[in-house]
Amino acid sequence: MQQDDSNRIQYLRQELQRHNYHYYVLDDPQVSDAEYDRLYRELQDLESQHPDSITPDSPTQRVGAAPLRVFNTVVHSLPMLSLDNSLNEGEIRAFDDRTRKALNTATIEYVCEPKFDGLAVELVYENGLLSVASTRGDGVTGEDVTQNIKTIRAVPLKLYNYDTSAGARLEVRGEVIMEKANLARLNETRALNNEPLFANPRNAAAGSLRQLDPTVTAARPLDIYFYGIGHAGNLSLASHFDILQYLKKTGLKINPLTEKCLGIEQVIAYHHRMQERRETLPYDIDGVVVKVNSLALQEKLGIRTRSPRWANAYKFPASQDMTQIIDIKAQVGRTGVLTPVAEMMPVNIGGVIVSRATLHNQDEIDRKDIRIGDWVIIQRAGDVIPEVVQVIHSKRTGAERKYQLPETCPVCGSLTVRPEGEAARRCVNMSCPAQIKERIIHFASKDAMDIEGMGEKLIHQLVDKNLLRNVADIYFLNREQLAGLERMAAKSAENIIKAIDNSRSRSLDRVLFGLGIRYVGEHVARILVKAFETIEKIAQTSPEDLQTVYEIGPQVAGSVAEFFANSENVQIINRLKEGGVNFSAGTAVKSADVLKGKTLVFTGALQRYSRSECERLVESLGGRAASSVSKNTDFVVVGEGPGSKADKARELGVKIITEDEFIALVQPKQ
Repeated sequence: MQQDDSNRIQYLRQELQRHNYHYYVLDDPQVSDAEYDRLYRELQDLESQHPDSITPDSPTQRVGAAPLRVFNTVVHSLPMLSLDNSLNEGEIRAFDDRTRKALNTATIEYVCEPKFDGLAVELVYENGLLSVASTRGDGVTGEDVTQNIKTIRAVPLKLYNYDTSAGARLEVRGEVIMEKANLARLNETRALNNEPLFANPRNAAAGSLRQLDPTVTAARPLDIYFYGIGHAGNLSLASHFDILQYLKKTGLKINPLTEKCLGIEQVIAYHHRMQERRETLPYDIDGVVVKVNSLALQEKLGIRTRSPRWANAYKFPASQDMTQIIDIKAQVGRTGVLTPVAEMMPVNIGGVIVSRATLHNQDEIDRKDIRIGDWVIIQRAGDVIPEVVQVIHSKRTGAERKYQLPETCPVCGSLTVRPEGEAARRCVNMSCPAQIKERIIHFASKDAMDIEGMGEKLIHQLVDKNLLRNVADIYFLNREQLAGLERMAAKSAENIIKAIDNSRSRSLDRVLFGLGIRYVGEHVARILVKAFETIEKIAQTSPEDLQTVYEIGPQVAGSVAEFFANSENVQIINRLKEGGVNFSAGTAVKSADVLKGKTLVFTGALQRYSRSECERLVESLGGRAASSVSKNTDFVVVGEGPGSKADKARELGVKIITEDEFIALVQPKQ
């Protein structure tokens, strides 16, 4: 390659990068679109003549990767935490009160930013070059969407003005969005092609970024705004606002509406301004994010398990609209509870088409005087859950009909009961088809029998084909039955059979929890097994004697006795035994009582074991795992980002130990 061509290629890349910075970051374009396109095409032509000159950071390398078969997993070096919400002024003031009290200061400087309704991502730059991009996922691991992120023109493939003295690696967090006007144009095209329309910009952004073929993503008008950093090497900054300015300097687009706010009154005023501007903004926002500006104060405040104490999402009031209730029908859940659901004329609320809303229970229907045929105000609480706010009585015609939950189950026809003092009416038939799927899903879940691979879709198929009628049928499935299901290969069937076989040896407390007895969660199940050791003893014990066990009250005792008095439930337990399921206490109560008489509380994110595993271990060793700290607590075990329980322990003088110290405490002495 001639030196002139090499110099020209280098010049064009620098010019295009500079124009991208002015266009996307500074909102100050230096050339016309036509001139930009001319420079871009010239670079394309030169690179096609000299393919060895192409580098990963070239502006021409945004699209071109082959379609993926599946997204790889990326582990975030620092968790991408979620935010606690404030839904009104009182709650954001309470957040400010807590924060000021924790910092012992009268006023705090915050940074307020519009809260985008998009998809959170993390981008990693190595020596200034984009290395990998991933979705937030569960906060710890996400999906590798590097090729798709590269198609977003606002994303620099190479950082602008990057100072390598800050360190080789920089992790930045942002939100991928689609502007409202772009969504409208995209939906027009999809309608012409008879393709399903996107309900709102967030769905469009998420669906577009998670395409296995990056050429599809490239055709979608995605945008991005950056709002923070993860790992930042040697970067030394004093405040969140400094972080934003640093991101901007390196070519990463930040929101220009971000402001510093001194004290809560300025925060509330900012929230009001953003709410007034909400409909005129080119993108969707559902509130504002409020962050303590000082990084030193952020560190002092710390984090909880899933959210930082120094930030809060101050949401806008729920979107509301008016619609008509066409019918009310009862749904039957896992525990047999009948939930009335309103079926309504579809209405668009905050970009989501809503046609159904829960009415909770009969008392709620009666209190609001909700009738079939009523016109009602509907809202998405927290912009998510549809609910009926009130009836518009002035629109009644007299044709409206009152509704009562049925006295027989709408699915199996069994009688329904409403126990005295409870709001719920329920079907007590454990074999009710409407309950079977949810019961099996619960039974197979991680904290119960932990049958890997047996998820909701598979369970739905098995029940629909009458291969599962209750939880015991799981242990009589064979490979041929599984292999005959939709999208089930022989290897997958083999893996599920192995997972089912492995689950046979789960401890009795997990089996008891998996049976789904009302009021019997993981903790209560462990208490019952520790006290009685066998399921036969639990079944034969009277409610009065059950209540002699510490923490077992009349509600739990009555529910347990009612469950074992049902002959169908007993038959299912007997069939589980025939299927080889363990019904002995095992290690749940047979271990040495090294924690006998001790009460422990866990707080923060544990690294080596899950919270439920630790609690099971404590109780297997003679101790008690409590959910709150009191003067009777012996140890508080703290993981990463401990919450208020650690503060409470310090106040009461309760001993605080680390996860490693806890493990050393429970390990057998050599």
